[in-house]
Amino acid sequence: MLAHDSVASHPGSDMPARPPRSAILLPSGRAVATLFPLLVILGVTEPVGGWRLAETLAVQCLVWTFAAAVGYSMAGPTLTALGPRVAVARGILLGIVLSGASQIWFPGQRISVGMTLCIGAATFAAGAWWETFALRHVVPVTRLLIVGGGSGARALIEEIAEGRGLGYEVVGVVQESENGAVTFGGAPVLGTVNDLGNVIAASRPNIVVLAPGPNRLETFSRLLDAAEAGFRVVELAHFYEHAYGRVPVADLTRAWFMSVLHLYQRPYSRLTKRTLDIVGACLLLLLTLPLFPALALLVRLSDGPILLRQIRMGEHGRLFTIYKFRTMRADAEAHGVAIWASDEDPRVTRVGSVARRLRLDELPQLWNVVRGDMSLVGPRPERPEFMDELTLQVPYWTRRHLVKPGITGWAQVRRGYTASAAATSEKLSYDLWYIRHRSLTVDLAILLRTVAVVLSGDRSKRRAPTNRAAAGRDMSLADDLVAQVKQTP
Repeated sequence: MLAHDSVASHPGSDMPARPPRSAILLPSGRAVATLFPLLVILGVTEPVGGWRLAETLAVQCLVWTFAAAVGYSMAGPTLTALGPRVAVARGILLGIVLSGASQIWFPGQRISVGMTLCIGAATFAAGAWWETFALRHVVPVTRLLIVGGGSGARALIEEIAEGRGLGYEVVGVVQESENGAVTFGGAPVLGTVNDLGNVIAASRPNIVVLAPGPNRLETFSRLLDAAEAGFRVVELAHFYEHAYGRVPVADLTRAWFMSVLHLYQRPYSRLTKRTLDIVGACLLLLLTLPLFPALALLVRLSDGPILLRQIRMGEHGRLFTIYKFRTMRADAEAHGVAIWASDEDPRVTRVGSVARRLRLDELPQLWNVVRGDMSLVGPRPERPEFMDELTLQVPYWTRRHLVKPGITGWAQVRRGYTASAAATSEKLSYDLWYIRHRSLTVDLAILLRTVAVVLSGDRSKRRAPTNRAAAGRDMSLADDLVAQVKQTP
């Protein structure tokens, strides 16, 4: 049993499950706490250019929030670094402070929306870059102790060692049984489960990560002791979700899919998301409709049709016709065999290359969203010609059909195009993360991240290490979940 009197002395007792952001959030929080009462008083008493200050603040805060989210997304850190709610909250807080300060310093003058967007984006880009620097050099490193072994644990250790685990450090591994190994995946083996209490007391981890394995009753009992003593204990899949914004496909459990089914039944999955899709798609169609004739003329510079119609697979495996501006040569699939597309595909025309980089080729899919075939945000729909190969090679591939496909998605902005089944497995890890965590806030954040990717030209080519376990895992529960979801009204 772990001694409770050690809780106050070890860092795991009061450390969050990720590097603390309090030092970064505190300055803006203090500024708001100091200025907000003053702004409220001024908003009641002082008119500004025909508007009261409170009305001016309300309008400008909306603009600041949008600019903040775009600037934060373009700076590089992933959505999961702070979380979308915190990012939006910071935008609102900074909007209150800067909007109020501008009216106090320049009474009677109104800053233009364009200037507000520029200043807001620059401010939050600088803030996000500073946060990345702070995570590397200022914020204390979160120490991980891994219990168990297997390919998932090895992949995590290697990923952190290669520098992709920003703010994390593996202090060692505790194996479930003695096998004489001194190291595992480059990390020192500190003992077995029988020694877990002493290992934790000596290594002082912030988080204990349980890797998939036999996980005997004795292991769970000792992990419960660690949790009661104040240490954070999480499963490997949940740690990946939190730290990297993706799911280790080969290490999923039945309990994970049960949580997905629970989240699938939330009200947002139907009414709210459909409302966002219809309103957003109609607005985007109105805004981009003038581009359609110009794009059509440019596409016609090369032989072939203007619009490309393809059969794709949607929610619950339903087939539908997708519409795109043609970006490849007319003979791209001259032999009638479907071929994987890639970032530097030689079949893409010059006009098509620009259209793909700016995502203009996907504008006709807004009509698919209005019809209900697709959503603005979701996993990208795949061609049925690839389904047999992907189903055999990628575990749980068909589970991405639990939700509607999207014009953009978390995998799209994080991974980009895929040109093989192996690369598609990595993309699936992001799709499953989205299916589990989808919400209105996440959808809005992904849409803003898409804007940032388009403006910056970043095709999200960063690759995550592939954790390839046997594809013959028992999928009976997942099959049951699909059947239950289909019965959900």
